[in-house]
Formats: sequence, C-alpha cells, structure tokens
Amino acid sequence: MGEVVRLLGPWSDSVEIAAYGGGKARGLSALGDVGVRVPEWVALGTEVFDGFAKAAGLMAAVGEFAELGEVEAAVARAAELRAALAAAEVPAAAVEVIARAWERLGPGPIAVRSSMSAEDGAEHSFAGQFDSHLNVRGIEAIGARVRDCWVSAFSERAVRYAFAHGLSRAFTPAVVLQKLIVPRSSGVIFTRNPMTGADDELVISAVYGLGEGLVSGTVDADSMILDKDTGVLLDITLGDKDIRFEPVEGQGCVTVAVEADRRGARVLSDAEIAELAETARKIEISCGAPQDIEWAIDDTGVWLLQTRPVTATASALSARQVELRGAGERVGPADLRIWDNSNIIESFSGITSPLTYTTAADIYGRVYRGYAASLGVPAQQLRQTDAWTPVLLGSFHGRVYYNLLHWYRMVGIAPGYPLNRRVLEAALGVAEPLATDIAKTLRPFEFDSPAARLWSRARTTVIYARRLFGIDDMVERFMADFYRVYDEYDAVDYTELTGEQAYRSYRTVERDLVEWWGPLMVLDAILLTLTGLMFVLTKLVLPKAPEWFLYAVVGPGADVESAEPARAMTELARVVRADSELNELVNTTAPEEIHETLRIAGRTEFLAALDDYLDRYGYRSLDELKLETPDLRENPANLFVMLRSAVGRVGDTVAAGRGEQADAYLDEHLGHGVRRRLYERLRAKVSRCAAHRERLRFCRTRAFGMVKRMIRVMGRDLAARGVIDEFDDVFQLTVEELRGCYEGADTQLLREVVSLRKSLRAKDSSLVAPARFRTVGPRMGNAELAEQGWVPVTATAAATPGTVLTGTPSAAGIAEGAAVIVDEPRDVAGGILIAYRTDPGWVAALPSASALVIERGSPLTHVAIVARELGVPTVVQLPGVTRQLRSGMRIRVDGAAGTVTVLPEGEQ
Repeated sequence: MGEVVRLLGPWSDSVEIAAYGGGKARGLSALGDVGVRVPEWVALGTEVFDGFAKAAGLMAAVGEFAELGEVEAAVARAAELRAALAAAEVPAAAVEVIARAWERLGPGPIAVRSSMSAEDGAEHSFAGQFDSHLNVRGIEAIGARVRDCWVSAFSERAVRYAFAHGLSRAFTPAVVLQKLIVPRSSGVIFTRNPMTGADDELVISAVYGLGEGLVSGTVDADSMILDKDTGVLLDITLGDKDIRFEPVEGQGCVTVAVEADRRGARVLSDAEIAELAETARKIEISCGAPQDIEWAIDDTGVWLLQTRPVTATASALSARQVELRGAGERVGPADLRIWDNSNIIESFSGITSPLTYTTAADIYGRVYRGYAASLGVPAQQLRQTDAWTPVLLGSFHGRVYYNLLHWYRMVGIAPGYPLNRRVLEAALGVAEPLATDIAKTLRPFEFDSPAARLWSRARTTVIYARRLFGIDDMVERFMADFYRVYDEYDAVDYTELTGEQAYRSYRTVERDLVEWWGPLMVLDAILLTLTGLMFVLTKLVLPKAPEWFLYAVVGPGADVESAEPARAMTELARVVRADSELNELVNTTAPEEIHETLRIAGRTEFLAALDDYLDRYGYRSLDELKLETPDLRENPANLFVMLRSAVGRVGDTVAAGRGEQADAYLDEHLGHGVRRRLYERLRAKVSRCAAHRERLRFCRTRAFGMVKRMIRVMGRDLAARGVIDEFDDVFQLTVEELRGCYEGADTQLLREVVSLRKSLRAKDSSLVAPARFRTVGPRMGNAELAEQGWVPVTATAAATPGTVLTGTPSAAGIAEGAAVIVDEPRDVAGGILIAYRTDPGWVAALPSASALVIERGSPLTHVAIVARELGVPTVVQLPGVTRQLRSGMRIRVDGAAGTVTVLPEGEQ
C-alpha cells in the first residue's frame, strides 16, 4: 500500500484532478478558478480506492463486473461486490492518507462525498446515485464514510442508471472531503432553465438549513426563475418548508421543525437572490457552459459548494431550438418590430403547436415571394424580399403574431400603397394605425436608381391591371387545378400509406399548392384596392353612411362556397329540432356516444345524413388551420358539439342580412340614377372578388385537412420508429425538423426537444397574450416581454369534470394508469407512482412507473432530474395528493401542464 499517496486539492494541477479526482473534485477546482468562496476541500484520488480493492483481493472482481453486458447480471454481481467491500478492512496506508486529509481541513465537522470519474459530467449527472455524508467527525468515522462512498459506486441505482444511459461501469471512485458549512439556507442554481432549456433564465431553489432537504426531496423548496441578464424575478413558487436539516453535536443530521410564520415566507432576501444570480453568471462564463451549482449561506455570506455542467437535454439544446420566439429574424440593436394578432388569432387562436406555426410561416413566406415574382418584380429586388417574406409571422409563448411592419412592405409591392395600407389596417382589425412617418419608410425593396424604380413600378402596374380585369379567369383556373389534386388525394386510403409515402405525397401537394397560390395572392391586393376605392366612393356620394354600411356593401354575398357547411349543419339542426326524441338524444347523450346510440336506436336515415356531412365537410373543425386539431373525420364527437350549438340557434329569429340592409340604404339615399349604376358596378366587382377570396379560403381549409391526414400518418410512423414517443408529438416538431426525419437529418435529440417544448406549454398557457406589443433589437427575453404585457393570468379556469389536482410541471409527457401510493421505492408494474417524498434511492423504481407524482419536492430534486432524463412524466409539489388519491384509482398525469386528473372508473 505504500504507493497509495495521492491527495488532491486546490493546489493540484487541473489535469491531475480531471484524471484522478472525479466529477466533484473537477467542479470544486473550477470554482477555485473563478475566485468565489469555496469551503476548504481535499480529494482522495482514485488510486486510494485501487489500493483498498487490491488489499481486499477484489480488483479482478471489479474488472469482471465492468465487462458484464446484461443489467440483471450486473446488478447481482454489484450486490456481491458491495457486501465484500463493506466487510473489507480499510488498510493502514489508506487510513494514513485520510488522516492527512483531515489534518488539512482541521478538527471541525466535514462532508464526505463520492466523486466518481463518470459523475457530474456534461452528458450524464448520476444525480444522487452515489453516497454523500454530512457532519462527519473523527478519523474513525471519516474512514467508515469513505468506505461507504466507495461501496456506493456499485449501488443498484447507479448500475441501472449506467445501463439506462448506455454508459461504461468501469468508473473508479474518488472521494471529496470538505469543511462543513452550517448554513441558515442552502440550495441550487441552474444557469439554464432545466425544465425548458431557456438559456436566458436562471432557476434557484432554496430551503432553510442544510441542502440535504432539497436534494432528497424531503423539503418543499422555494423555486425562483430569473432573467439571467437583468436578474429580474420572473416567477416564484413558495414551498411549504415545514422542516429543515441541521447537524447534531455528534455525527449526522436531524430534522427540525420550522417556525410556523417562516414556512410560507421566502427563504432568500432580494439582496441574496441578486448576489447568487451574479455569482452564477460569473461561474457559467468561467466554465464556458451552463452550470448546476450548489450553494449555502451562513452568517458570513455566500459559499459555493459544488458546480457541474447542466446535463441531458437542456445542455444539448439551445433555447431557440426549444422555444420558438420571435420570427427567427436577424435584427439590429435599435430595430423596431411591432407584433399584432388582431386578425391572425382567428386562424391560430391560443396556444399553437410548433408544427402549425412553422408550416404557416414557411407557406406565407414562399407564397408571398411567389406573389412578388408574379407581378414582374425584377430579380435583384426579388432577392431582397428574401430578407422579410420568410418572417411575416412570429411566435411568442406559443401564440402566433403578424410581424406587422413586413406586412406593410408586402402591401407596397402592388400600386396604390397609401390607400392599400389603410385598408390593410381595417382588414386586419388593428387597433392602432401605423404612424405615417414610419409607414413611408417601409419599402419592399430598393433600387439602384430612380429610373430603375420607375420602370419596375410601371411594369408591375401594367401586370397588376391585367390581373385586376382577369381575376375571374385566374380564380377559375386555380379552382380547376386545386380540385384535381384535392380529389386525387382525398380518395387515398391513408391507413395503407407508409410514413415515407405520406411524406412524398405531402411534399408534392405542398410544392404544387404553394406554386399555384403565389400568383393568386394578387386577389388580396386587388381586394384591398377595390375596397379602398369603394370606401372613397362611398364617402363621396354617401358622406353620412354609417360604419356598418361600409362593410356590408362590400360583402361576398350569401351564396358562397364556404357557407355550405353552415347551411348543411343548419339543415341537420332543423331535423333534430323537429324530432323530440332525436332532440333529447342529441342534447343529453355524451358526444362521443351519440353515433353508437343512434345506431342502436335504428335512426338510419339521420345517420346517413350525418355520414354525408362527414364525407363532404369532414375536414372542418374548430381551429381547423391548426394541424394538431383533429378534424371531424378523426373525431366525429366534435360534430355533435357543433350540432348541439346549431340546434340551439335554429329557432332564433333571423334579422335581415346586412346586404339587404345595404340595398335598402342605397335605395333611400342614392336612388337609381347614373351614380347608383356606377356605384353598383364597382360594388359587383368588389363582391365577386370577396366571393373569390372566400372560395380560396375554403380551398385552404380543405388543403390543411388533406395535409393533416398525411402528417398523422407520419406521426404514427415516427412513433413506431422511436423518433418520438407518441404520434401526436409530431406536432411539437417544426416543419424543418419533420422534413429532416425523412431526409436523413440527425433525429437523436427530437424526443428531448419535444419534451422540453411540451413542458413550456403549461407556463405559456398561464400568460396573458397582448393583442399588440413592440420589441426593439434582438432581445426578446421574459423580462422584456413582461414589460409588454406578457404577465400571468390571475384567475384559474374551473376544473374539468373529475377531480383535477394542480402542481408544478417537472417532466413533460402524458400517462394514464392506476395510481400506486407507496412509502418506499418498489416495482409498480407500469402504474403511476405516487409518493409523499422521495430520495435518490427511488430512482430504481422509475423504470417500472409510467409516471411519477411527488407531493413534496421540487423539479430540481435528484429523482425529478433523473425522471426527466429517463422521460418519465412527472409532477411535483401537489399538496395533499397522497391523501386525496387511493391506490387503484385511474388517473391521468400531464407532466407538461402539471396536472393529475382522476378518471371515471373504466375510462381508458
């Protein structure tokens, strides 16, 4: 044992520490480089363990264990090794090294912590898998705890963790000895939000006393989210901190009750939060990567106990990869952007999936570039539009917005910009017209000379005029092409397609439709021009006309294709309203059961009418342009929700249509002379164009319905291939990521991307989405958005049928199953594990659980961290959950929303 002399510490070379000191020693060395306060420490290098194992005659057994390739065999062999190592005597040479270490630290209490070579790395944390012991005193006790740390390298939880992540078991244990700080508070800081991947956020968790209460999950910690750059507190969850951990006079720690008036109070003061945030930023900059930092505060100030890289998904992904914010546009530090959802919210209301948003943004960009090309914009100027056509839409906290200034640029492509932009504002319904001095600067492109600009404008105007007079023929040609493609793909049996086939069909349809649609966007420009002229003419000949008249007079008329589903639904509603038995059945039966109930009741004629409606209009649905929303063919229950609403309205008195009122107003105030004939001629042109636009929108709805079916095939294919977990996770991908799945891109991180995006949705849905706001420069962090009105909703929506318990989202995913309430980790056979509290030993039970619910704890406990790494949906901080649920209850856990819903008996 004479060769076992390696004792490492702050004086050691970083290369030597990396080779022999293990992960914790590496982190402590890194903190020393930053210059922050770190309790004195030393490390027993891996050679100390090697000498111990050699003296016990176990080196060969350790090597054989590392070579085992089957998890159960490794678990069994590890148990034998633990028993042998625990019974072995710590040799005198090792005791001598431990004594020298203790002498360096002084006579007070210390912490003894495992520091494995595989631990606290950039890829895998081994969070809580190896032993740590606090408040250890005396050489004999320290030697025993060092041996315990060595033994923990072969714990079942560590072995299963290594196998779950495909890691080698050939790691060798080192041990860190560190002076014990007796703090009034302690906790952890993540310099990148581990739940969302947002790298502009810090997350701090804090408890009273020693940090053991936090990492074990025993104490319900305070959790704070801060803007990393400004230190602004964005969100805080106050835990019920009823106990704290404190060292005792002898060995170890005890729990002490926290005074009642402090339990719900904040652990940290504003000054302490600010100091921790600033220190964390310094450490991250020095380490060059996001960090997971342990800290403690005593009467002398802040101490840093440990740092390690943030592991798993959050470290591998940038915030932009996870959260789609803004339009992805490069802007200068003083560049203004105005975001407005006044009109687009009609198409993409509320939280909108990444696939829907990026698909829409991609199509808008390509269509409007095609529109510019169709008007004869020169090639040089057409290339300039590539800077703004792809970023016409933006996304913030899952909501879709117009990148408004670029829409003014788009309007400027056609002649008549001053008039058209005013009509655009009316059409979009924006509450605040753009200032004229800004509007005049928003040119779609620039020219080298005035002559080039005049020549291009003349050419565009001529083409535009031709399109204005020939728009009827253009629309008819488009309709013929569209329905030729639509009828072909609508007849496809999508249940028979492979993912590859669906993708090829999707790309073909998408390419053709975008190519055809671009030139048709001239219709929107024409409609703006004609509507503007109509408004001007109305002001001239009918200066006192009311505002309703200005819009009623330019309507598309009642006989438009997009009204067909509404008319057909009204007819179905009349049938129901006239039949008391049918009316009772439709209005009292659960929507998902109505179709079967009708079949049993023998209502074949009405069922045939329903099936005909689905055949013709099955692509319709609420939020029909959102790809994630099932259409009526996929979820016929929604048809009966719509039918109930229609039945309630069918008997209402219908007032005269606005068109009829407009005619009456014209008869009264304009008569039937020359002015009326001129007026009606322009009005007819506007009405035809408005009707054409409705027909095109109807086609758009059908196109999206067709694409939905193709994407669902791809979603099921990707789930079957293991690229994503569930078929509907496909909607959490961007359109570029979806294409990459079939074009050879690396898909390794997509499941993690999906998980992080889903975890964001719960937070996003709790925020007020302002109708209009501004950003300046590239910074679009939470603090800046909060100043623009993105603040939490103060009222909580009423619970849905069944009990809904709400806690803190920790790991995204949805699982349904039987609740299994346990007070110690065990196999729950695929059920949902419900625990009052957990410690690192509970990791062994995670593979058998479909989801995890912890009454006390935080998203930063070891078990929660590992659950995220393993992809187990997890919700924490649900007060009273173990008292309100019973083993065997069927429940649904939504890890992204942070909810646990009790399901009716027998519901699957």
